[in-house]
Amino acid sequence: MSLLIANGSEEFNIRWMIRRDMPDVLGIEDNSFAEPWSLDDFTKCLRQRSVIGFVAETDDRVVGFMIYQLHLHHIELLSLAVEAGFRQCGIGSAMIGKLRGKLSHERRSSIQTFVSESSLDAQLFFKARGFRCIEIVHDHFETPNADASTAYLMQFSYSGCCTQSGNRISGFFGSNKEVI
Repeated sequence: MSLLIANGSEEFNIRWMIRRDMPDVLGIEDNSFAEPWSLDDFTKCLRQRSVIGFVAETDDRVVGFMIYQLHLHHIELLSLAVEAGFRQCGIGSAMIGKLRGKLSHERRSSIQTFVSESSLDAQLFFKARGFRCIEIVHDHFETPNADASTAYLMQFSYSGCCTQSGNRISGFFGSNKEVI
């Protein structure tokens, strides 16, 4: 269940997160966020049955990760980070692409994530990948900085090849309901 992507001379593999990845994940987390999650935060989160973690690696080195939670009708991206030296290489986009592949009209039809109002880079990253702000949530993050506590709820909505309701095949045969 891994995805191999190539970008120039680098090849990246996206695979399930395992326990031995945690030191690398914690290092990326510490260098990416002003208020990083602790090992305990990751452990509590990943113990939930509906929470899944993936890592991106190159040459057996973890260079990015994402944590997401499956809900009945959407996927919530809880955290996404890429090591500073590997940003702008397509790793984050590939991980978002992996989540997009899990969407469908029948089940989970959107990806949602909370982005800090003070994180313009993250806002622009998600906007460039088709996410739109659907709500502004004040005091979402617990932080002494008032600007950093406000979050934008950003959402990417599935828009598969079939715009009609029903099964996937119905989109290929039109809406002609005449019985022969």
